[in-house]
Amino acid sequence: MTKKVVKDDTKDVLKQIITAMQDKKAKGIISLDLSKIHDSISEYFVICHAQSTTQVDAIYDNVVDMVRKNCGIAPFHREGYENSEWILIDYFDIVVHIFREDIRNFYKLEQLWADAVLKGYECEK
Repeated sequence: MTKKVVKDDTKDVLKQIITAMQDKKAKGIISLDLSKIHDSISEYFVICHAQSTTQVDAIYDNVVDMVRKNCGIAPFHREGYENSEWILIDYFDIVVHIFREDIRNFYKLEQLWADAVLKGYECEK
């Protein structure tokens, strides 16, 4: 009997999350490296937005599916799936935020972590 190797490397999970977002045409994809911030709740925040709740749902589903399939882990916790305006996915070391665009513009979450190292990602064609 072969045991499935579970990969829980944070960088690999981060890569899978970004790729899953790009696959569903997420906009404004960024990661915030919080690892050097003493009181941060995780190592990374990953943030993106979409034009509609349907697209927010699609991005969420793809992130969860790709991380489970390629890294062997499921989210520890999720919030916001019911209304799909702002979905949070907690992978312990990485917290994912998928916003509807107007909700992201209202909360401006990335501005709350000005000390973090911000990295932007383009949507692949």
